[in-house]
Amino acid sequence: MTVILAADDFDLTEEASAKINLALHVTGQRADGYHLLDMLVTFTRHGDRLGFRASERDEFSLSGRFFPPLAADADAGGNLALKARDLLRQAAHNAGLDAPPVHIHLEKNLPVASGIGGGSADAAATLRGLARLWGLVLPSDAMMALALKLGADVPMCLVSRPLIARGIGEAIELLPDFPSFAMVLGNPLVGISTPEVFRRLGSKDNPPLILALRLANDRAQWIAAISELRNDLEPPARSLCGEIATLSQMISDEGALATRMSGSGATCFGLFRDLEQASAAAASLHRLRPDWYFQATETIKGDA
Repeated sequence: MTVILAADDFDLTEEASAKINLALHVTGQRADGYHLLDMLVTFTRHGDRLGFRASERDEFSLSGRFFPPLAADADAGGNLALKARDLLRQAAHNAGLDAPPVHIHLEKNLPVASGIGGGSADAAATLRGLARLWGLVLPSDAMMALALKLGADVPMCLVSRPLIARGIGEAIELLPDFPSFAMVLGNPLVGISTPEVFRRLGSKDNPPLILALRLANDRAQWIAAISELRNDLEPPARSLCGEIATLSQMISDEGALATRMSGSGATCFGLFRDLEQASAAAASLHRLRPDWYFQATETIKGDA
């Protein structure tokens, strides 16, 4: 008999919240090829979940709607979670601390490679969860350095609070007064190549992200400000994946106050007045395209 596991079956759980680029401005490119970005980022209450428990040997298991494609993709979130385990264990051993075998379970609720940080969020949640399980107290700068080794998005996912990220994503400024938003996420479940999106980028030296609002937590003001920003990767992504334009229009037609693509796609989001309206919109969109991914959620407040 096969036992189907879930994150809640484990001793300790960590949320791996979806990372949403409310805005993404490409402001330059370094000599080593890395693009310089200015990003306004928030995180949702919907995401992957990870479970952890002590084990006689290291184990890793998967469940959730999107675990089959993850199991077939060696570079996706599961692999990043295991890399995070190995990096944290090495850091623990270097500090003379114990890091015994562990069973990690990944409940994959987010589409793979969809521009909302799923793999990076899983790696960050693994760092947080194993630090708790193993009783490790490492300096915050040491944890952030480990996160950056795993990928440019992992440090911000380690924080999982509203922020502005600059550079390649490592220069982080928290936004403690940033409000929560009701949101619908949508994805056509079509693969899109991030390197190809960047290759098709028309300009790599665009105006930086400038926010007049820094302390106000008024949702209406923030939505107006977000609407004036942009995702520089959206036009090239749309040229690669025509479904993005269709998806964005569908979300907008449901009454979204603002709609945009997140990251390099193909996930799009819509901001709504409240969770009730967002839930109704997600249900309507699911009826229209039951083969696509739609999820109503809320984002995490800056002071959460």
